[in-house]
Amino acid sequence: MTGPDRTPPPGDPARDGDAGAAGRFADFGPPRRVDGGLKARSTRGAIGVSWWSRRFLEVLESFALGTRLTRGRSYARKGQVLRLDVTPGRVEATVQGSRAEPYRVGIELPVFPAALWERVERDLAAQAFFSARLLAGDLPAELEEVFADAGAPLFPSGVAELTQRCSCPDFAVPCKHLAATFYLLAEAFDADPFQLLHWRGRGRAELLDRLRALRAGATDPAGATDPAGTPEPSGPDTGAPDAAFAGPTPDVEPVPAAGAARVLAGLPAIPLDEAVDRFWLPPVPLPDRPPTLATGPELLLRQLGAPAPAIGGPGLLERLRRAYRSFGRS
Repeated sequence: MTGPDRTPPPGDPARDGDAGAAGRFADFGPPRRVDGGLKARSTRGAIGVSWWSRRFLEVLESFALGTRLTRGRSYARKGQVLRLDVTPGRVEATVQGSRAEPYRVGIELPVFPAALWERVERDLAAQAFFSARLLAGDLPAELEEVFADAGAPLFPSGVAELTQRCSCPDFAVPCKHLAATFYLLAEAFDADPFQLLHWRGRGRAELLDRLRALRAGATDPAGATDPAGTPEPSGPDTGAPDAAFAGPTPDVEPVPAAGAARVLAGLPAIPLDEAVDRFWLPPVPLPDRPPTLATGPELLLRQLGAPAPAIGGPGLLERLRRAYRSFGRS
């Protein structure tokens, strides 16, 4: 596992790639050019467009890792990442650096236990809103709230939850190769949001099959079915309404509503002709979105580093920092 940053200071021959310099950084230099690498689709600005990929990168960028993230974005955009594989609990990548042999990168995050996944699946299946969105290939923002209510935040809350490894000689955590992998991983989440859930232990096919089965079980009549397809009665006929219309079966735990269902539950039905003038307005105020990560007002300054001396250098950085703090208090 990587450790403290021991990158040589500017001007050190080991940092500048001097072939005669001794030590582990003697052969450092620009990364080798790669053909056919995995390039980030974003060519400038922020990486990640969906709420889930941006939420994931908010966590990473909140660690205030400085220029390593800048170099990692550059690696991701140049196509230095050769391979990226997501499996339950582990992400593996191969990143081409300045040496001939690419570096091996691994990022581990604990998977959720089966019992927790079963609870989350019951919560999701209990509301058609979640099932419809997930079956359509979308992750609604309210999904984060469902995991939080189950006691299992979907995103890592701190760097200690991640186990990061890279075969490069840099002791920084994360190094630029790990940072490049994080950015490519965020874009993989953009392309397929179920990759995030797969990393947490539940693949797309398995999750959707479970939701379909749970939704079907909630609407099927009670009782077994014989080979001819005729339902067998589960007890004497008492004249009670059919079980399919009698509400949930006794062994199904009540699930608290989440998202829009929590707000709309219990509202009386209003005929459409009496509400035409308010058709596009919500019947009650919409719920707040799940909380976002709280960061300091000067986070961007810490990520970018000191400006060039020609425009003020560290002095300008400190003046901007004081200004941001003042704006944040106002």
